[in-house]
Amino acid sequence: MTDDMQALRALCLEAGAVLLDYFHGGVAVESKADDSPVTEADRRAEAIILAGLAKAFPGVPVVAEEEVSAGRLPEAVGERFFLVDPLDGTREFISGRGDFTVNIALVEKGVPVMGAVYAPHRGALYLGRLGEGAVEETVAVDSAGAGGEVVPLRVRAEPKVPPVAVASRSHRDAETDALLSAMGVTDTVSVGSSLKFCLVARGEADLYPRFGRTMEWDTAAGHGVLLAAGGSVCRLDGEPFLYGKRNQPHDSDFANPGFLAAGTADLVRAAAAKVAEASAAG
Repeated sequence: MTDDMQALRALCLEAGAVLLDYFHGGVAVESKADDSPVTEADRRAEAIILAGLAKAFPGVPVVAEEEVSAGRLPEAVGERFFLVDPLDGTREFISGRGDFTVNIALVEKGVPVMGAVYAPHRGALYLGRLGEGAVEETVAVDSAGAGGEVVPLRVRAEPKVPPVAVASRSHRDAETDALLSAMGVTDTVSVGSSLKFCLVARGEADLYPRFGRTMEWDTAAGHGVLLAAGGSVCRLDGEPFLYGKRNQPHDSDFANPGFLAAGTADLVRAAAAKVAEASAAG
């Protein structure tokens, strides 16, 4: 594992240990301006990650969820920057479910070329680098990140017929249900946070559609892991799904459009075609 991937691994484990302390010990919940929940666990984990990235990658801008919420953004992100969500799946975290993750991604020219997703309650760490592959590491949840088995991640090269879909626990909608029906999907798996990307990367599912609003820090790390595992992601219209979206006239900084993620490019194209058909039909 390269030094930069080792750095992301270490930061995920350190931030994840803090999240687990709060998860087991309890934490007060506040509401941000957009009514989304936030806790002290989010802030402490993010502070750890920001300090570590500044040391390991000096000069590389970082766009982090709680920093953005507080109005602190890099003056410019350029072609190379990090996206950080210190606690993805805050609602799962607050509800006592273990599907929350730490997300760190390095973006270059709009593409997440490195992704790290750590699910501390599950003891699962996913790491990927575009062109070099992806792995899943088992981590002892009762230690400061003791490593265990490391296995390669690879998407299912031949999707099941019909495909197995993964869908959000908290954000399922009628458009998603309509697409899954059009694709003939009868088997779905529900999971929270960026673990949805990881299930496709592991070959446990074939398709992950998302019509609702997300932010770039929600998706970049899982997207990076999936790309490294051989998967594909595009917008609902089939166009490339890229990062670094600032000052969008139709939305806020770093907001994502809907997207389609799948184990193969062919399946992504098939899903995009079904979305286009539904749109044309009104």
